[in-house]
Amino acid sequence: MQKTTPLLLRVIRMVRLPFQIASGLLQSIVYPYFPQKIQRRMMQNWAVGLLSILEIRLHCYGSLPAAEVPRVLFAANHVSWLDVCVLMAACPTRFVAKAEISKWPVLGLLSRNAGTLFIERAKRSDTLRINQQISEVLEKGERVTVFPEGTTTTGMHLNHFHASLLQSAVTSDALLYPVAISYRNSAGDICQEAAYIEPSLVLSLQRILSQTSIDVNLTFNQPIQCGLKNRRELARLSEQAIADTLVLPIAHKEAEKLSGLPDE
Repeated sequence: MQKTTPLLLRVIRMVRLPFQIASGLLQSIVYPYFPQKIQRRMMQNWAVGLLSILEIRLHCYGSLPAAEVPRVLFAANHVSWLDVCVLMAACPTRFVAKAEISKWPVLGLLSRNAGTLFIERAKRSDTLRINQQISEVLEKGERVTVFPEGTTTTGMHLNHFHASLLQSAVTSDALLYPVAISYRNSAGDICQEAAYIEPSLVLSLQRILSQTSIDVNLTFNQPIQCGLKNRRELARLSEQAIADTLVLPIAHKEAEKLSGLPDE
């Protein structure tokens, strides 16, 4: 049976959370001025601290790329805003996110200072610009994560993987790691409370805090060498690898065009 968080414990978490966020904001101000190695450590330590406060236990499987491996692109399924923190805690990376996030209070500032790459999803022409930016970041030795579904799900299925943002992996001859993310509640079932399906971050946070703990499984599948493949092949290969890992169906629906990304 799934357990819920006692009120006192929930209050304690809510008291600790603002201090962690404030710490992140302060660090983000100086973050751009540090070398890459220190930036990764800062990002990782902060993310680990946040997950600890939220009682989210991270379990990593598969082989993470070594720090010296150049041009690494992660393609992950997308369940929650927590996905970003989980990936930062396991393997510091920059992210591609919708431009609206840059305007969010607090998290928008954190994202901008951490080097998030923002895309105007409603503009097809913006895909070329963001792919060029991703390629430039990869060439500098930094990792980048994309969420090819273009939107979050409940964690009960995968949406069709759009190929548009994977062109950068082809251009850069990168290693593409399909990353499977799965949240489980105390009963061992898929934790739909972790999914970002609420209309606001506050409501989403309340659902997360209602859980005594959440286990998140992060599986790094075998990397795909991108140079000899096109972006559509990469989308199908990474999509299938993640679906197989999570044992989830892939939903191919016309409605997915609403994500704002080209249906490729």
